[in-house]
Amino acid sequence: MVEKEKVAESPSNGQRKFLMLFIIGFFIIFLGIMILIIATLVYGEGSANFGGIIFIWFIPIVFGVGPESKWIVLFAIILAVLGIAMLLIMRREIKKVKD
Repeated sequence: MVEKEKVAESPSNGQRKFLMLFIIGFFIIFLGIMILIIATLVYGEGSANFGGIIFIWFIPIVFGVGPESKWIVLFAIILAVLGIAMLLIMRREIKKVKD
């Protein structure tokens, strides 16, 4: 009986691969962001643009800084609207499959 509990608690091979790919992907993205920040600081001409989206549940908070930030914010708003639309479409498709 003790052996069955250990087997149930241990992650499967597929779960381990998924976790490793997730961690590797996270660190690749983090490394890319760090390279971009360093390149901007070293080779920048004094002005930089930055923008982003923070989702709190389904409400997007869009922000931007810099002389061309209005375009970055506009692009972020478009991406947020597309993301919410895809969420609603996928939710509807999942409900159809379950019924």
